[in-house]
Amino acid sequence: MVEFANVFDTTQIKHTANQNRLQPCAYPQLLQETLGHSSIDCAITEITQWPNYEPTPLHALQDLAAAVGVGMIHYKDESHRFGLGSFKALGGAYSVLCLLQQQLSKRINHPVSFAEIRSGQYADIVESITVTTATDGNHGRSVAWGAQQFGCRCVIFIHAEVSEYRQQAMQAYGAEVIRIEGNYDESVHLAAQSAAENGWFVISDTSYEGYTEPPRNVMSGYCVMMKEVLDQLQGQPPLTHVFIQGGVGGLAAAVTAYLWQQLGQAMPKVVIVEPELADCLYQSAVNREPTIVEIQEETLMAGLSCGEVSMLGWKILEPGASDFLTINEDIVAASMQLLAQRSEPVVAGESAIAGLAALIACSKQRPMFELLELDASSQVLLLGTEGATDPMIYQQLIDSD
Repeated sequence: MVEFANVFDTTQIKHTANQNRLQPCAYPQLLQETLGHSSIDCAITEITQWPNYEPTPLHALQDLAAAVGVGMIHYKDESHRFGLGSFKALGGAYSVLCLLQQQLSKRINHPVSFAEIRSGQYADIVESITVTTATDGNHGRSVAWGAQQFGCRCVIFIHAEVSEYRQQAMQAYGAEVIRIEGNYDESVHLAAQSAAENGWFVISDTSYEGYTEPPRNVMSGYCVMMKEVLDQLQGQPPLTHVFIQGGVGGLAAAVTAYLWQQLGQAMPKVVIVEPELADCLYQSAVNREPTIVEIQEETLMAGLSCGEVSMLGWKILEPGASDFLTINEDIVAASMQLLAQRSEPVVAGESAIAGLAALIACSKQRPMFELLELDASSQVLLLGTEGATDPMIYQQLIDSD
């Protein structure tokens, strides 16, 4: 039988229900304006043709489900996606390809296909184009990988707390990496400023006023993961809940949009989980408008250390998510260890276990468990968004007391 560490008994959870949630009948027009079928279908068609594409595993965590008190926990394991170690491989690289298609079509004055770019037909023009982004690690690795695959130059901005290993992983794909003294949100602004000054193109996973197309393409790429999930769940009881990481909101919004489009009235509750140290989505839900959070201390969940909400993501989450939660740092390592110590181990990085950590913590607080309408029949999806993207940090957390 699974035994949970005592830390889950005492951890603090903040919760707010979404007061702005709409009925699913209002979704089609909204989604067409934000993340429509055509964008998603195009990404799925393209990415599933890439060399070495294969669906990632969906693990049935029956032992943990029984211990938590739900019917089943499904864990989507992104630890080997395209060899990059995270779901981000689906978004950044695809958005690079879309940008190159747009720029090539403009420069030669006729449409260019993805296949032509992949073949290297316009390599001489592509190599004159520079893409840039800011990252905590995983998104930048995807952008760098995409730039290498398709032949353009890449400059990545990272903040002071990004690990040396993650920096080297991006450099291994040929990217120039620039480290700044500030935090993630400051690196986002510097990337945008440098792009404007140098004629580069920003491939960001967060959107803001006047900048939505590359983030939309990133989110479309993420939907490949959700198509796989629904295909893998065919013939099984329908999902009732999805616990999903927050960050800027791009992933959560992509998941929410895809579930709306595919399941309609039968879509599960979408529960957003964030670190207490970086809770911009939670605060936005409380205030019922996008809210900036000043990061005072970096969270262990490095990929979720974001203080500014993606505008495009919020347009979907504001009417679509059902609940917003925050969790403390003290249950991160314990959640990673639970997966690593199973008879069939699962490698889950610091940002991958937010949903699992929140679900276990809620099971220890029965009023919260019931508030989220969780019970013995619940079918819960967790998105294991990364593996050991920094092996040293991963091992330190796995070995910690």
